[in-house]
Amino acid sequence: MNKKLHPETLAATGLGWIDPETDAMAAPLRPSTSFLRDPTDLDRTGRMFTRDDNPTFAQPEALINALEGGAGCLLFASGMAAITAVFQRLAPGDHVILPKLVYSGLRDWMNTHGLRWGLQVTYVDACTAAGVGAAIQQGKTKVIWLETPSNPTWAITDIAEVSAVAHAAGALVAIDNTVATPILTRPFEHGADIILHSCSKYMNGHGDLIGGAVVVAEGHEDVLVDIQNIRNEYGGVLGSFEAWLLLRGMRTLAVRVKTASTSALRIAQFLDGCDLVDQVLYAGLETHPNHNVAARQMQGGFGGMLSFRVKGGEDAAKLIASEVQVFRQAISFGSTESVIEHRAGMEKPDSPTPRDMLRVSVGLENTDDLIADLRQAIDAVQREISTGHRNA
Repeated sequence: MNKKLHPETLAATGLGWIDPETDAMAAPLRPSTSFLRDPTDLDRTGRMFTRDDNPTFAQPEALINALEGGAGCLLFASGMAAITAVFQRLAPGDHVILPKLVYSGLRDWMNTHGLRWGLQVTYVDACTAAGVGAAIQQGKTKVIWLETPSNPTWAITDIAEVSAVAHAAGALVAIDNTVATPILTRPFEHGADIILHSCSKYMNGHGDLIGGAVVVAEGHEDVLVDIQNIRNEYGGVLGSFEAWLLLRGMRTLAVRVKTASTSALRIAQFLDGCDLVDQVLYAGLETHPNHNVAARQMQGGFGGMLSFRVKGGEDAAKLIASEVQVFRQAISFGSTESVIEHRAGMEKPDSPTPRDMLRVSVGLENTDDLIADLRQAIDAVQREISTGHRNA
């Protein structure tokens, strides 16, 4: 299929692949763990063992790669398996730069296994060109890790500016594009070198699989080979059924992401007018300090994730979360149902996540129902605080 087609078409059609054996439009599931060798040429190349070469991987990997515009994609058993593979190709003594407010799973891994691996890490308050430039160690910095929007405060990084600084120092730029997805942001077009996805989130979109993906930009095929060897040697491969589920979920990726983005903007605007809300963290609001950068990098919406900080602190935030009826209190995001979470409570005690903050994943429910649910929860907490039945 023509790769110049719009992402919505590529996703909905699954690249237009048809099963050559049956003409089926839905992808076949191939759970075999081993593949027959040619008895006349046992050394021939080809499929050997499913750990690194299951045919069910081919279509979802090709689709993700086409959506991102990369040189190749590799599926992993989880987002964390994909993330850590990028760092496992580095050598002891190599230096990496991460945002201080970054996905907590990566921060925890870096502060334990990464340090034992021998990596040196600098956390920066803001992933700006100036902030990253000041943290670079010439000749030692190998990877600059970005999230934009960043979890859980949804700060925005100018990918092109940071990439220019990184490349001048010989470092690679790796971006976790889980939240924006290639429907809204294509980081390679702004200078990034590696893209990561937790496929458990928007890519699958139905909350029924764990998976991850790494995509590399053209010109970095050597990086892809390194990461493929790591995947094979550490065994962090996705199961064939999960790969099949992922492809099925990606057929609706565009419509889900755009629907969630539209609802999230309306919800952010509602929260921005609530007396009990101290701050709304969503790049789609024109008052966001990086709104203009987000508008330039993100096409078609600003994503389905937002957070808001509550007057009255942690206790008041938890009270709001306890009063919702349509939203679910749960971890993770990017599925069909809307989720609200006191994020700091899910992280370790040294987490820099504000404790008065609630993180929201907007799903596919009716937006008016979601707003009404938040309104009744906030009103209930305001009544309890004003009457003194509970102290914020």
